[in-house]
Parts: sequence; C-alpha cells; structure tokens
Amino acid sequence: MAAHTIDWDALPPEECRRGAVAIGNFDGVHRGHAALLAELRRQADAINGPVIALTFDPHPIELLRPGQTPPRLTTPEDRTRLLHELGADHVLVLRATHALLALRAEEFFAQVIQERLDARGLVEGPNFGFGRGREGDVTTLARLCEPAAIRLTVVPPLIRDGMEVSSSRVRAALTAGNVREAASLLGRRYRLHGLVGRGQRRGQQLGFPTANLEQLQTLVPGEGVYAVRVPHQGKTWPGAANVGPNPTFGEMAWKVEIHLIGFQGDLYGWPLTVDFVERLRDTRPFQSVADLIEQLRHDIEQARRIADEEA
Repeated sequence: MAAHTIDWDALPPEECRRGAVAIGNFDGVHRGHAALLAELRRQADAINGPVIALTFDPHPIELLRPGQTPPRLTTPEDRTRLLHELGADHVLVLRATHALLALRAEEFFAQVIQERLDARGLVEGPNFGFGRGREGDVTTLARLCEPAAIRLTVVPPLIRDGMEVSSSRVRAALTAGNVREAASLLGRRYRLHGLVGRGQRRGQQLGFPTANLEQLQTLVPGEGVYAVRVPHQGKTWPGAANVGPNPTFGEMAWKVEIHLIGFQGDLYGWPLTVDFVERLRDTRPFQSVADLIEQLRHDIEQARRIADEEA
C-alpha cells in the first residue's frame, strides 16, 4: 500500500497502472465511499489488478472558485489512511492545475484514464462528473469505456435514514452539532486535528485546565459542549470540549478548548487529535463563576460517563 502525489500529466508509478480505478475527492471517506471501494475491490480481483483511488490536491473548487471551497472533513493524511483501510492498494493524488481542469471529458479520459493509468476497470457513483465544467457524466463514461474495453461499474447511492450519504450531508450534521449522525454517516467518529496553543488559562484558574486547539485543518463542529475522546502518547483520554465563545467572561472569540479528564501535564505545543462522541449542551452565559463551575463539574462527569461507555 502506498500513496503517490504526481503532476497530473506525469506517468504514474508502474504499480498504479492496469488496475481498477475510482476517481473522486473522497472527502470524509464516508460509508458511501466505503461501498464504492468494496465494489472496486471486487472489480480489481476480477481483472487481477490493483485497486487505485485517484484523487486531487488541491480540491478543484479551490482553483475554479477560490473562497467557495467547502471546509474539509479529512486531512490529506487521514483521507489516504482511510482509503487504504477500505481496500485501496494505492492512493494516487494528481496535483490539480488549471490545465487539468480545462481538459474536455474525452481528453481527460484519453490522457489520464487510458494513456497514463491504462485502466482496465472503472467504478463510480451515479453523480460522477469529469472534464471541463463537469461536462462528462456516467453516460459519457460508458460511451467512452466500451470501445476502450474498460469495464465500467456504476454503484448506486448509499441510502441511510431515507437520504443519500454524502459529504454535504456529513457537513450539515457537523455544523448542526449532530456528531452522532455524522459518525453514523462516516462509519466512525468525526476527528479533528489541531496544535495546542497558549490560551488565557481561564480553565486552569477555574480548576479545569484546557488545551486550546489552533491551526485546525478541517471543519469544526457547531457551537456547543461535547463529550470527546483524545488519543495522546499511547493512551486515550475521555474529555469535554467547548466549541464557541465564553460568554460568561464576555469573551466572544470562537475557540476550541479541550479538557482531558484525569490528565496531568502541559500539552502546549503538542499536536492533538480529538474524536467527537456526543453533544452535551449549548454554550450559554452563567450568572456567576460558581454557577459556571458547578455546570463544568456536571459536564465533565457526563462526558466521562459517555466516553467511557463508548471506549
């Protein structure tokens, strides 16, 4: 298993050729992607070739409509790891450029799929689009695959609770703070990465020290208090996370603060990974510091119980 990042017009490594290929952004690597990768594995076994997940960096929308790119659900490293876990032998990342995005559908098919990948099978979802302005769809792909003797399989959408599983649906759940629904769609808890920075040490003064996460690379769940689990140095800690402002002290800046229950030590400067388990409550102002402390005690006990139950 390996990941390869190459220029879009470069010849891929030999081990990435003559296989079964799925093309997409794969953001979130959710249950719908898992269904697609399962079919891709079957097709690869049928042709005795490798399983290739082909994706792009940066996201094409970053080039076409700067500032309108939806927030990522996974870091590139997590995306690669998850695709491998779902059965990809190789994750091939093409460096997206305006030249790549200007290719007509037939040009992309001929230059990338046929010539460079020498693909023997393709697996896509029904909403797949390719070529300039996404002019090509699965009907176009079927028309091009037939004379090229490339087997095309279109995997139907995965439906959960009456709706299609999609990256957009995961984002909507997270924005609403519904981390339970997001986990159901993803097939795992939603994970946030950050670097612990210096805060105002307000939590420490209250008796509940927190790690303030900075340099966040992916979508932050909606405002609220959450039960979380935090792997750190070989152990996973239950924790409580506050996402949003601190209105009791008149601090309206949006922050992500994590209290690791039972942890002793200084986390400043450490990279930290946070898995969101359940939303506990809204953030709200309290009439007094004593009321806030009492609520924090309740939050931490509830977070500990939930995180331990789902260890």
